[in-house]
Amino acid sequence: NNMSTNKSPLPRPLPVVMKLSAFALLASVGSAAAFAPSFGDSRAATRLFARKPFISGNWKLNPQTRDEAVTLAEDIAASVTGDSPDADIALFVPYVFIESAMASVGDKLMVGAEGVCPEINGAFTGAVSTSMLDSLGVKWALAGHSERRVIFGETDEYINGQCKKLIDQGMSVMLCIGESETEYEQNLAGAVCAVQLKKGLAGIAKEDLDRVAIAYEPVWAIGTGKVATPEVAQSVHAQCRKIISDIYDEEAAEAMRILYGGSVTPESVDELMAQPDIDGCLVGGASLDSTKFGRIINFQEV
Repeated sequence: NNMSTNKSPLPRPLPVVMKLSAFALLASVGSAAAFAPSFGDSRAATRLFARKPFISGNWKLNPQTRDEAVTLAEDIAASVTGDSPDADIALFVPYVFIESAMASVGDKLMVGAEGVCPEINGAFTGAVSTSMLDSLGVKWALAGHSERRVIFGETDEYINGQCKKLIDQGMSVMLCIGESETEYEQNLAGAVCAVQLKKGLAGIAKEDLDRVAIAYEPVWAIGTGKVATPEVAQSVHAQCRKIISDIYDEEAAEAMRILYGGSVTPESVDELMAQPDIDGCLVGGASLDSTKFGRIINFQEV
């Protein structure tokens, strides 16, 4: 997890943890129960694929001062030890704290941006471009977080522009997708994710997918304390993998890391990470508490 400032893309994820994908077993997009995977005897006939775990934190509009940011970053970095799982670890922080956070964490983890403008330069007051971030050594940025979609009105087309601009810059993107509570209650989770994935990934070639990660965040679970059960989260992740297979192919789908976000806690992380199609977590509130986030970074295999 180095943060070198060279412009070469990140290497492809190393095979570390063997995970069985269940997407090929899914037949419908109905309720979570309806498309929950049923492994049965098909497990033996399904190939095993390896994806490196990815644990990340999203600080959002926090903390309030640089000193607080430095202390938090240092405390989080201290939780990464030789005994920690072999995972990619990243903090997505406010633009103004990026350089301070990078200096605080050293090579323990990566520091990314919470967003980016799809334009490179010009009359876009308040915007930050991929080239600006790249010049700091930033290699990852979020795109499509529900708060950006809902509060700031970012459309699928705008989010796709962010994704493509990051890829063009030689950087990497974590594309966030997820349904609202109303959509979840109407059994539309799979359909919403399909639209957001197809529009968000439009124009991105298969050979560039090693610089893309997906974060599934059910909007109804973000900051609410509600957490999708591991079984519900797994079923949606498996459906997302099937959608990626439909857009690209099975190889691309099996290589894609899909993270879960939505009130992830030290109490829920182990069981979430045990699911075959959950490859990591995008953590909000708990990433502002170094003890809690340290426990999430050091998730235990169930």
